[in-house]
Amino acid sequence: MKQQTDFYTVGLAGQPNVGKSTIFNMLTGSRQHIANFPGVTVEKKEGRYGLNGKRFQVVDLPGTYSLTSYSLEERVSRDFILREKPDIILTTVDASNLERNLYLVFQVMEMERPSGLVLNMMDVARNRGIRIDPDKLEKELGIPVVETIGNKGRGSQELKQMIDDVVEGRSDLNRTRRIDYGEMLEPILETLEAEIGAVTNGRYDVPARWAAIKLLEKDEEIQKRFAKLDSSKDSGILSYVDKTIENFRRTHKKSPAKIIASKRYQAAADVIEASVNKEQEVSRTLTDKIDSLVLHRVAGPLILLGVLFSFYELTMNLGTRLADWFFPFLSRLKEPVDMLFGASPDLLRDNLLHSMVSQGVVTGVLSILYYVPIFLVLFALIAILEDSGYMTRVAFIMDRVLRGFGLHGQSTLPLILGGVIVGGCAVPGVMATRAMKDEKARLITILIMPLMNCLAKIPFYILIVGMFFAANQGLILFSISIFTFITALLVAKAFSRYLVKGESAPFVMELPAYHLPTVGGVLRRTIERTWLFIKKVITIILAVMVLVWFFVLFPGIGFEREAVYDTMMNTEIRNMVQTAGQGNRFSAYFENDSLVRLMEFSDRFKRSRSRNAGDKEALASLKKDFEAENRDFFLIVNGGKDTEGAKYGDAKKAANALKVFQKKLKKLKRERKKELIDSSYAAMVGKSLEPVTLWAGFNWKINVAVISTFAAKESLVGTLGMIYSVDNEEGNNLGKTMKSMESGWTVWHAISILILVALFPPCLATLIMIKTESNSYKWAIFAATYPIVLGFILAAIVFQFGIHLF
Repeated sequence: MKQQTDFYTVGLAGQPNVGKSTIFNMLTGSRQHIANFPGVTVEKKEGRYGLNGKRFQVVDLPGTYSLTSYSLEERVSRDFILREKPDIILTTVDASNLERNLYLVFQVMEMERPSGLVLNMMDVARNRGIRIDPDKLEKELGIPVVETIGNKGRGSQELKQMIDDVVEGRSDLNRTRRIDYGEMLEPILETLEAEIGAVTNGRYDVPARWAAIKLLEKDEEIQKRFAKLDSSKDSGILSYVDKTIENFRRTHKKSPAKIIASKRYQAAADVIEASVNKEQEVSRTLTDKIDSLVLHRVAGPLILLGVLFSFYELTMNLGTRLADWFFPFLSRLKEPVDMLFGASPDLLRDNLLHSMVSQGVVTGVLSILYYVPIFLVLFALIAILEDSGYMTRVAFIMDRVLRGFGLHGQSTLPLILGGVIVGGCAVPGVMATRAMKDEKARLITILIMPLMNCLAKIPFYILIVGMFFAANQGLILFSISIFTFITALLVAKAFSRYLVKGESAPFVMELPAYHLPTVGGVLRRTIERTWLFIKKVITIILAVMVLVWFFVLFPGIGFEREAVYDTMMNTEIRNMVQTAGQGNRFSAYFENDSLVRLMEFSDRFKRSRSRNAGDKEALASLKKDFEAENRDFFLIVNGGKDTEGAKYGDAKKAANALKVFQKKLKKLKRERKKELIDSSYAAMVGKSLEPVTLWAGFNWKINVAVISTFAAKESLVGTLGMIYSVDNEEGNNLGKTMKSMESGWTVWHAISILILVALFPPCLATLIMIKTESNSYKWAIFAATYPIVLGFILAAIVFQFGIHLF
């Protein structure tokens, strides 16, 4: 028995759509962590909870129908059980479909780890007239059983107590049922068990009976494991298995794998007969009634279009309002950074490190974080679609469409993950194709993944749509999805006919019962996904922004031009002294270090006054604090008046002179920064492409921003934020700044840019994944190049058509 200070590891297994995530959330609450399983990109969700002085770590394994080695998720789940040896494996099942779920339960039990069964969705089972006797079920399976309704949090304490009993050895039920595979197979299994024990000799620590069953099922992963062992007997075992299987087929006209599967299904039927009673036959459930409309051949697609349109309308209208409300608070995050570095001794130029952090990192990242409220709405709506069960219906409906374009129903999930509904990511989209058995459709799905609307494109869509189509943002975003989807289908059709050869396989998919999403579940998943995006902004995008900052501000404008700006600034300082009047004692603060300190004092005062606007008491207290800090500075920045309202003529003149100087200096800094950017490395590259890109209406600034997306799409808006920050007035978001600076842009510029970005190739991470999944550099390079050509040609055609005919 472990010490109480140790963690107990709980593995949570289950088939898709059985409510496993609700059980995980019920156990762990908010104490969760999301990462990846070692060596793969399959999501690994971990959580913790405490009970009776002990701590438990819960690992949510990928949802799988079995524990074979056909898919990555199945291998990950199986390897975790074998290698990590959790203290207990909880298999969550849908109580309303218990017989089908028992196949996975038996596979888990055969791995000989302490087990427990979670009978979830008991409310659905009861509504369907299904009555399960948990005591009889425990006796039949030999493992403890707990009834739960995960989405309502029912059964939580009983489940935790069952886990505690099992790990502490208090459960007398943990003697799992052993399936009898019959007189045809049991002798073979016994022989194999003995041979496996001799061969492995502790080097491959797995249950011998389980390994024997897997070898008879011709499990490739297990065969590879035994082939790598250094014993001369290895080839003997594999050879024995091959000969045994062949003899078995010859004698019984069936493979051992079919007998094994048949015996498991028979065992499941026996368990159901002994422990389940159907009190009444429900001819049509509520799910059936809803599906008769939602999955109707005509009404189904129309409902889907309506749902998606409402999805975008809510995302844009509600999300944009929240973002606009949030932005003023967000923009204040620059203030602590500026205060940290203090005032630069050079009024015209920022400290280099200050410039990199403030203008390079903070400005770029804040330009992206502006869209966090929109993502919150977006992810909440996606969670509602998923938790309700409608998302799987989307896949079912789309299969009818995909078939005609050389794709497959199994393409739906990868495309959804990739962003056929705005808000996906191409990396998990490509990874999800591993579950596809149809190799032709799989490769085509991988190749069209760059055309999907990944999450990283959304900030740019919202930026451009907000600038030119503010009154119809939801409609335009919905139209972008339709455009990219239709384009992807046409490309897939072309690839299927001319590029990728092969035959298609049938599509089989389970449709879960409908559920009412819970507020807690939706909020938890919304926050999780938003946090993952924010973490990506803070890590990958931060590095990209530093590089962009360097290429946007260097190599500089040269000493001669810098000298010209110094001369212009010194002239403005002299004008300020003259404007204040001869003999004005406050003019002494317009020289050297005093002017730097006065400017810093003025900036702090303005920011503090802005934060406390509308609160008279706070404003009065604030002014007293600043007056106590430096009375003369305060008189100047407060317009020549002290806190009592007394007026000082010389201070008033100095205040007016300072205001004029500040405006002149701001204009001078803006002109210098504009010249810096226009002569930067980034501008050189962007301008070199303009002779070609101007056909589609792209200036060099758009060119630079698009190039930066090869590292990560999220950097697109951040790069534009940095480039256009030269004219970004305080309080304005990027859209307003761009619209004021690019007054010559038309709707056709906007449409052209949206087309290019919508079809632009994926980031480096996705290209690497495409190479891995296709096992070919050729396909990765092709996936990186054809979207550029296609996107630019379509953008140029639309732009030229628009500006010449309208």
